Amino acid sequence: MKINVVTIFPEFFGALALSIPARAVAAGIVTYRIVDLRDHTHDRHRTVDDAPYGGGAGMVMKPEPFFEAVDALRSTGPVVLMSARGRRFSQADAVRFAAEPEITFLCGHYKDVDQRVADHLATEELSLGDFVLTGGEPAALAVIDATVRLLPGAMSDHDSAYSDSFWQRGLSAPSYTRPPEYRGHGVPDILLSGDHKKIADWRTSEGERLTRERRARDSGEGQ
Repeated sequence: MKINVVTIFPEFFGALALSIPARAVAAGIVTYRIVDLRDHTHDRHRTVDDAPYGGGAGMVMKPEPFFEAVDALRSTGPVVLMSARGRRFSQADAVRFAAEPEITFLCGHYKDVDQRVADHLATEELSLGDFVLTGGEPAALAVIDATVRLLPGAMSDHDSAYSDSFWQRGLSAPSYTRPPEYRGHGVPDILLSGDHKKIADWRTSEGERLTRERRARDSGEGQ
């Protein structure tokens, strides 16, 4: 799989040299290409932003560098603009992306990105949630991590991914490990019972309970 990232802060993606994203590179599963957006400007100041038409605060990122960067990549896969206006990213998106041979992420910055990038270059807009980040870099890094860990061979224990929250269901059950008691707080007896059927049933019911509670909390019920 090829993952391209277009950004004005290439150094932000040094985190891809750590943990599972790095292990996937070493295994030959994925390659990352981090593109400096400023390399696709044509003035001596390497300008990527300008004042918004119609006035107002902040600066808007220009369309030309984004279009030229993607042209140079010759990418054949999805082009994803990380944007506060985008649809919320989900585990289902990570699964979908993991099946792609190539994907390109566009990272905005400043006040906004020229809408022509969203309308005529990106194939989709994604957001991490209803909050605003300084730029698209942290969001793109999160999406890349969620995607790469699903690639066969990226995780030493790939079965672990199938028990994650949101994998074809809601939240996963709580997890516990040694010691069985710490500062007066114990592990649920069922997990120490050795009865695998009862443990599986407990995990299913706990996941369902947590999912119901989260949905009620997020919808404001009971407040």
